[in-house]
Amino acid sequence: MFNQGGQQQQQAQNAASDSSWYKQQYEAVHCDKYLCPSTLSCVHFPHHCPCSHPEVEDKVELDDGSMVCVSKGGYKAGEAARKIELARKALL
Repeated sequence: MFNQGGQQQQQAQNAASDSSWYKQQYEAVHCDKYLCPSTLSCVHFPHHCPCSHPEVEDKVELDDGSMVCVSKGGYKAGEAARKIELARKALL
């Protein structure tokens, strides 16, 4: 009666509370280089991985060839990288 034109509306469902969806996506990706664990991007090196949410995260490359994504902080560009470097030197 309320279903016009034979179309059914589907309601969104909550994501599973386990890692099954992620595992399924991970196993389906083909990558012959480095597969970024947080974005499933295929890159040449781990420090080339993008951040999952670049609009609110800064990417900081570390000396060991890895990288981290941290919440943007402060009012100046590079503030997150500066704080990580201070923490690495035990000055923060």
